[in-house]
Amino acid sequence: MQCGARGQVVRTGCALVARGLGATQIDTRAGYSSIEVTVRDGDASVTRMTSVAAIGVNHRLDQAVRRLARGAADRTPAAVVADLEQLQAATPRHPPWLVAVAVGLACAAFGKLIGVDWPAFPAVAVAAGIGQYLRHQLLHRGVNVFVMAVVVAFVAAALGVLGARAMGSATAYTAMIASILLLVPGVPALNAQSDIIEGDPTLGSARAVWVAMLLIFVVAGVVIAQALTGATP
Repeated sequence: MQCGARGQVVRTGCALVARGLGATQIDTRAGYSSIEVTVRDGDASVTRMTSVAAIGVNHRLDQAVRRLARGAADRTPAAVVADLEQLQAATPRHPPWLVAVAVGLACAAFGKLIGVDWPAFPAVAVAAGIGQYLRHQLLHRGVNVFVMAVVVAFVAAALGVLGARAMGSATAYTAMIASILLLVPGVPALNAQSDIIEGDPTLGSARAVWVAMLLIFVVAGVVIAQALTGATP
């Protein structure tokens, strides 16, 4: 759930672990901020609920946890817990500067697709890269995700339009929009649709509301940047 997996993936993983460790039946409720599991073995049953930490996107850790769930039958319960803790601590991450460079180039490339001219290309890359690095730093310090969205959208949009103007671009406004594409919540939006289609409307609706709220705060940051820089379509 923390890695951004769909609700069906979470339930499947819970079932694989429980049955691999000897349970005969498992019922799981995956909510946006909590998971509730009831495990049965004959007439005995136990129900537990746990909170979900801040949800992000980490496909490498997601795949590692899925492999652990599939192999739970070959381990003891203590070994499964130890392996899970090891995965959380040891799964490698790309350094923040590399992610910032990659995100900057990706936003600049998307900018070309929506009409940014070549003089604005480096401006978008730099603005989006700085925005991504700022997002990493704010989230690492525990800043509210919606506050982060406003701040990053404002900084990236302002830098994008000012940089494009400095480079002599004729598409400064489009460059401003391209600079904040890193904030588009693509994975949560797709998961919201998938959860609803797969019969989990409560979780899907919660994710959809989160996506809508995030976009509202992103727009607020862009509007502030537009007002201060005088950018117009």
